[in-house]
Amino acid sequence: MSEIINNRQQRLLLLKSMILKINSGETPEKVKQEISALLKEVPYEDVVAVEQELFEEGANRDNMLELCDLHSDALKGIMSQGISRKEIPGHPVHTFKRENQALRREISFARKIFAEVGQMDDESPAGELLLRLHSHFNALMDVEKHYQRKENLLFSFLEKYGITGPSSVMWGKDDEARALLKDAIAVLKESHNASAGEGKAIIEISLQAALKATEEMIYKEEEILFPMAMDTLKEEDWFEVARQSDEIGYCLFVPTEEWKPEAMESELEDLNGIKGKVSLPTGSFTLKELTAVLNTFPFDVTFVDKNDYVRYFSFGKERIFQRNKAILGRKVQFCHPPSSVAVVEKILDDFKQGRQEKAEFWINMRGKFIFISYYALRGENGEYLGTVEVTQDLTRLRALEGERRILSYDEQKETEKK
Repeated sequence: MSEIINNRQQRLLLLKSMILKINSGETPEKVKQEISALLKEVPYEDVVAVEQELFEEGANRDNMLELCDLHSDALKGIMSQGISRKEIPGHPVHTFKRENQALRREISFARKIFAEVGQMDDESPAGELLLRLHSHFNALMDVEKHYQRKENLLFSFLEKYGITGPSSVMWGKDDEARALLKDAIAVLKESHNASAGEGKAIIEISLQAALKATEEMIYKEEEILFPMAMDTLKEEDWFEVARQSDEIGYCLFVPTEEWKPEAMESELEDLNGIKGKVSLPTGSFTLKELTAVLNTFPFDVTFVDKNDYVRYFSFGKERIFQRNKAILGRKVQFCHPPSSVAVVEKILDDFKQGRQEKAEFWINMRGKFIFISYYALRGENGEYLGTVEVTQDLTRLRALEGERRILSYDEQKETEKK
C-alpha cells in the first residue's frame, strides 16, 4: 500500500483506472470508497495530470463534460491541495476567491427564499419573494466577468505551459452554468405574479440547477484550478492577469489594493500609461489629466457600449448614484432593479434601431431635483456605438435668478479662511 501512495506513477495509473471506471458506469460513491481505501487522499496535481493525459489520448471533450461532475463527486473530501499558499490582497487568485465568497452569499440568500416559498400554501401569492429571487439571480449573473477573466486570461497562461485539458472541460462547465442562470432569469421575469405552487415548481425545475452549477464551479476552481495556477504561473504572468483584469471587470467584489510584483515595481509607471498621452482630434491629455477632467465635471457620466456592457463611469466628489468597479463589464440590464429593466431595454432598443437619439427623466430625490439624460452615441456613418448616461443635480441652478457679472466665489477654501 505505502509503495502505491509514495510512487507517483503508480498513483496516477490507479487514479486513471478509477476515473475510467466512472466513465464506464461505476457510481462515484463506490469509486470514492476505493480511492480512499487505496490512496487515502489525492493530490490535486494528480487529478490535473490524469485529465490532461486522457485528453492527449483522445478523450472526447463532450463525454468529459458530461462526466466531469461525477469525477468531482468521487474526489470530494479526499483531494489535497498540497502546500499552504499565502493569499495576497490584490493578487488575481485572492480576488477570484473573494468573488466566490460573494457568490456563495447570493446563493445562500436565494436558498433561504426557496425555503420561505416551500413553507407557503400553494395558492398563496409569492410574487414578492420571487421578485427578491430575481434580484439575487441578477447579482449571480455578475459571474460572467469572473468566468471571462478566468477563460480569457488565466486559461491563456496555463495553455502557455501546456495545460489545456482541465481548462477545456472547465470552460464547458462555465457555459453550462451560464445557460442555466440565463434560463432561470428568463423564467423569473415572467413570474412576478406567480402563486407559491408555481414558485415551488420554478425553483425545482430551473433555479436549483442554476445554483448547483454555480456552486460546483466554485469547488472546481478552489480545489483544482487555483492551486494548479499558483504552482504554474510566474509572477510576470500574474502581473499580466492583474493588469488586464480591470478591462473585463469584477464580480460582486472590487479589489481595493493593487498587487505589484516586487521585481517589476520600477516598470509599473510606464505600463500604467502615466507618462503617455491620450490623443484626441482636438487635443491631447495625459491619463492623469483626462481622469481629473472627467471627474471634475459637475455631473456623473456612465458609458455603456454597443453590446450593453458598462465600460466606464466618472468618479466625482459628490456622486448622485453610487457606483463601484464591480459594474464594469456587467450587462447594464443587471445593474437595475427588475422592475425598471423593461424601460432600460426599450431605450437601448430605440437607440440601436435609430428611432431615438436621447431620453430624459427628472425626479425629486432626498430634497434634490435630479435630471437624468441618455444619449445615443454614433460614429461618423451613423452606426450605434453605445449609450451615455448623464446625471445632474439641478437643484441650485433651478433656484438662480437675475445675473452675476462680478467675480464671487460661493465657497472659500479652508486655507483662505484662516
